[in-house]
Amino acid sequence: MAMDTLKENIIFTNCALGDDGDVWWEGMTDESPSHVIDWKGRDWTPASKEDAAHGNARFTAPASQCPVICPDWENPEGVPIDIFIFGGRRSSVVPLVTEAFSWDHGVFMGATAASETTSANIGAIGNLRRDPFAMKPFCGYHMGDYFHHWFAMGDKLGAKAPKIFYVNWFRKSPEGRFLWPGFSDNSRVLKWMCERVDGKVGATETPIGMMPNYGDLDLGGLAIAAANMKALLHVDLAEWKAEVPDIEKHFAVFGSKLPERLKKQLEEMRKRLG
Repeated sequence: MAMDTLKENIIFTNCALGDDGDVWWEGMTDESPSHVIDWKGRDWTPASKEDAAHGNARFTAPASQCPVICPDWENPEGVPIDIFIFGGRRSSVVPLVTEAFSWDHGVFMGATAASETTSANIGAIGNLRRDPFAMKPFCGYHMGDYFHHWFAMGDKLGAKAPKIFYVNWFRKSPEGRFLWPGFSDNSRVLKWMCERVDGKVGATETPIGMMPNYGDLDLGGLAIAAANMKALLHVDLAEWKAEVPDIEKHFAVFGSKLPERLKKQLEEMRKRLG
């Protein structure tokens, strides 16, 4: 379905331009073309010292072109929302999926979201960067007020508030290989979330949130080692205790505007971790 979405009306950025007028980037084909115009507008050949495409090359297309998009996706009256999903790119520590204990705990998850930096964002590659709600580059007012807004929204919604989950598709083995296949197989995790909303499956309580019981994730047709699944759902208490000082440093940035409810969530996590 992704390729059906990309048949026309596509904008590519930071890619190389082939002599045939098509786009190209490293890894797109087994063999490199003999000549392209690189992302800076220069002639490029396989002998060039720099890559032809930028590491943050991207494309975009109208969502309306997706043949399976929900017909209500632009409904001006809005639609009920059952689930909010936060996430970050972490090669360790953070498991595949975690469900928040409560709305306040979910806000804490979003407020402490973190990723290891890549060529797509600021900082040396591999450093940990806190990016609350993935909004750091986009929030146009004090982030402390933004946190308060989330709490107020939860108070207003009450029992109708969506469940909150946190995902990490990028956990790696000690050898540096991704443990989870990602892409369309992420729908297996989304299925578990929907089953949690519908009350069809249970969950295991951990110090960081609720996680899938063994066997509740639909892995039918997926060849994934049991050891990999165990690692994907592992919560290492020592690693999570080591997260606490970094979260404290992160929260200190917001000064007096940091909601007390976030401080409470951090203290409760600290107690759960022992």
